[in-house]
Amino acid sequence: MKRLHVHMTVKDLEESLRFYAHLFAAEPTVRKADYAKWMLEDPRVNFAISQRGLEPGVQELGIQAENREELHELYSRLRRIDQPVLEEAETICCYAQSEKSWIGDPQGQQWEIFLTTGTSADYGRNAPGSDPVKGPESSCCEASCCSSKTP
Repeated sequence: MKRLHVHMTVKDLEESLRFYAHLFAAEPTVRKADYAKWMLEDPRVNFAISQRGLEPGVQELGIQAENREELHELYSRLRRIDQPVLEEAETICCYAQSEKSWIGDPQGQQWEIFLTTGTSADYGRNAPGSDPVKGPESSCCEASCCSSKTP
């Protein structure tokens, strides 16, 4: 069963950790100095927060597949949308190994379609504030190259 993914950038990680731990009635399943993630079953969501120098707010939305069959189903959906798709393939981002693609919705909101395949001790293969396509000025989870606002 697929899981909704929401990643938010926050101003104050500790304050946000307290807030979301109370809101979800659960401690995060992953906790790092600059990042936290809840893998909730009710509601079924992968909710992550980080403090990595980006503007506060929703950083990305996504759908997390539980297996390769679901991932391929989601990828086929992306191919039917008339928007550019960034096929990132295997990568490390947000302390996880994964396979992913990105698409921007008509408003430019980024959507990540991914399958987590393992964990990582590092946030991502790029330094904080860098993107594999755009270079060192964006984060590994900011694929605005797929945005409909981008030429």
